[in-house]
Amino acid sequence: MKNFYFLIFTLLITNITFAQIPANYYDSADGLTGYTLKTQLKNIITNGHSDQGYGSLYSGYVTTHTDNISESGYENDGTILLYYTENPNGTDPYTFNHGSNNCGNYSGEGDCYNREHTIPQSSFGSASPMQNDIHHVVPSDGYANGQRGSFPFGTVGSANWTSMNGSKRGSSNVPGYSGTVFEPIDEFKGDIARAILYFVTRYEDTVDGYTSFDMFNGTEDQALEDWALDMLLDWHYNVDPVDQREIDRNNAAYNYQGNANPFVDHPEYANLIWNPNPDTEAPSNPTNLVASNPADNSIDLNWTASTDNIGVVSYDIYVDGTNTFNTANTSFTVTGLTANTNYCFTIKAKDAAGNESGFSNQDCETTTDNGTVGGSDCLVETFELIPSNSGSYSDRTWTGDNGLTYSATEARTDQTLNGRAITVRDGVITLPTTSGGIGTLTVTTQRVFSGSAGTFNVKVNGNLVGTIAYDDIVQTITIPNINVENNVSVVIDGNSSGSNRVIFDDLSYTCYSTLGADKYDISDVKIHPNPVKNNLTVDLKSNIDTDIEIYDILGKRVYRNTLSTSNTIYLQSLKAGIYIVKISQDNATITKKLIKQ
Repeated sequence: MKNFYFLIFTLLITNITFAQIPANYYDSADGLTGYTLKTQLKNIITNGHSDQGYGSLYSGYVTTHTDNISESGYENDGTILLYYTENPNGTDPYTFNHGSNNCGNYSGEGDCYNREHTIPQSSFGSASPMQNDIHHVVPSDGYANGQRGSFPFGTVGSANWTSMNGSKRGSSNVPGYSGTVFEPIDEFKGDIARAILYFVTRYEDTVDGYTSFDMFNGTEDQALEDWALDMLLDWHYNVDPVDQREIDRNNAAYNYQGNANPFVDHPEYANLIWNPNPDTEAPSNPTNLVASNPADNSIDLNWTASTDNIGVVSYDIYVDGTNTFNTANTSFTVTGLTANTNYCFTIKAKDAAGNESGFSNQDCETTTDNGTVGGSDCLVETFELIPSNSGSYSDRTWTGDNGLTYSATEARTDQTLNGRAITVRDGVITLPTTSGGIGTLTVTTQRVFSGSAGTFNVKVNGNLVGTIAYDDIVQTITIPNINVENNVSVVIDGNSSGSNRVIFDDLSYTCYSTLGADKYDISDVKIHPNPVKNNLTVDLKSNIDTDIEIYDILGKRVYRNTLSTSNTIYLQSLKAGIYIVKISQDNATITKKLIKQ
């Protein structure tokens, strides 16, 4: 009998002819902006909207949510397209056919599918036509639907459940909201965003009463909380813009219930309503740029923050006139430099709208030539700049903390460790080539999902230099005494069990040169972590008596001690803020900036 139903639905898919959205459908909205435009769109999409009833949604999904998509990654097999479980980059973990497998009971993913309300029914009391509106009520795996529940959508910091396609539920890392959220994969974030924008427009007259849903702010005009609106506009315009698949679905929905989603047909409407006066003001120029603390392969930069009418989000760092690095902070350590070389630096500020300041003042500094062994870091990668989360395994390329290009194969980006991280299965991580050699490599790992303990190989310039261990507990692995000079190309590969999925985070390696290998320099002294919460470690690299002094930004000394070996300084009593650490050995002195959290 199931095969018979599937045949009927297949015939429906191939023989239904869509009515087209009229060319003049939005004419009455021309020239409008702000909430006036929103109200007019409400009038347009309310007129002609025919409530087909809750039971008819399954038949509506035959034309609105079928994988008959010819794009690469989709099966184009006539099965049901499910946002929370579809894998757009490979084989689906499971599929359902129209007309069978309706829930029913379920105990896990793949048992059955049902109807998911992107706006929870509880917020509007399961009233019609909201309950039956195919623009926001979509087919979903029953179990995945239950895991989403009535949680708002957002980006997850730490997941407590993850579907087979990478959709997940967990604690929010959306600025402005600290509760539990549900995050679809990137491929469908725009679809979800436009469904919600449609809902608050179509039901403008009553949405102010649906405040049990945390994304709503209890108004009819803006309708959405600030954090939710900012996130949805980002998903709509940047993460997952409108594509042909969604245009086709919108046309099918119009054919089914007589109205369309205006944010699919006219993506620009979202900004015209909620951001009618876009930010065009550039930030002020950064000032007081100072280059200091030169080492063989690095130089520290500090500058005074720019101001902006909305807010500065990042700074571009130019090295000898070339845009090379980017940071959100007002300090940065430029790495990968060549010893005994003069470098000149300038800074530009950017705001969230992409407006760019002019250049800061220029400051120049010359790297030292001390032949540092295991001294300054030649490469540091926290993975915080890796692109938006995705639960599928594919080739990844991104620009890292040092402005250089990293890549990984068979990798996903939806798992976190000490923040955003890269997760590799049977793939390869390729680090950018650096010029300062490599002394000691450090990285944090953890195996996720199922599997056993194992190792990855580390190769420098094609030669095996060590292995990185992993297990289901978090481990920080250090490979010492690699000691390769000059240009180095580091590759991590050779998973001992290709089915294990392993998170890599906080990867770094120190520079190395045999020049002056027995000579220690004050620039070898390292302090970490920075920023620091409580305990600051001072690595001396020698047994020379070293004076450590810490000053606040007003110049008041708040700490002093003399160390003869590496040691830990306890800073619990210091207030959060910016400090200067003065390090003295014999007649030599350097200063380092320290951030206390």
